[in-house]
Amino acid sequence: MLTNLALEQLLNEKLNAKAISDYAPNGLQVEGKREIRKIITGVTATLPLIEKAIEKNADAILVHHGYFWKSEDPCIRGMKGKRIKQLLVNDINLFGYHLPLDVHPELGNNAQLAALLGVKYLTGLEDKPYSIPVYGELETAISATELAQRLEKGLNRNVILCDEFVAEFPHKLIKTVAICTGGGQGYIDLAAAKGIDAFISGEISEQTTHSAREQGIYYFAAGHHATERYGIKALGEWLAQEYQLDVEFIDIDNPA
Repeated sequence: MLTNLALEQLLNEKLNAKAISDYAPNGLQVEGKREIRKIITGVTATLPLIEKAIEKNADAILVHHGYFWKSEDPCIRGMKGKRIKQLLVNDINLFGYHLPLDVHPELGNNAQLAALLGVKYLTGLEDKPYSIPVYGELETAISATELAQRLEKGLNRNVILCDEFVAEFPHKLIKTVAICTGGGQGYIDLAAAKGIDAFISGEISEQTTHSAREQGIYYFAAGHHATERYGIKALGEWLAQEYQLDVEFIDIDNPA
């Protein structure tokens, strides 16, 4: 058993949360009961996830997408009001970790997706500490079709593959892979500039296809939610192993 503030401290330390500038507060976002024994983890703090936590008598919810984003309306009403009301009425703590969970070298979303795909030797794509996108190498070069199959099998999700330029180079294989889970499609130009063979993210924008076609880089859009399931799951498993807490991951599916 841990207190809510002790749990926040150890999570902050594990994820080095204070060192990473973010678009939302990281840590304890909504305070509930002091003692924590049962934790529900999930990607986003939706009302269905909160209702599952209530059903399972959880003391805390730990998510990647929490509340109080910089561009968010500060008023607690409507959908936001219903969510927070259920947390307060049921005395449930809400912990959220966004970019610190994306970039963690072991438990992070990028690291977990890379491990799932067999991408090794990860390093930051940006020339700065705590680079959000990363890149690495496959042990053996493979085709775009094979990498798409690995993604679809690992994530249980259809992926969008931008590979039209390959008609000009039909035998081009993939050895180097850049990754930025979630909404990281904007980093495709940086990956292309560094000569990376393929870039994987969750979402795709209209201009992403043009970047892939005109710069000769494969692009895979595998779903924002699907690519970010594994960091929060790994973080919960670490808590259970290291601190003997009762932690359960619940996937509230999202096709986006």
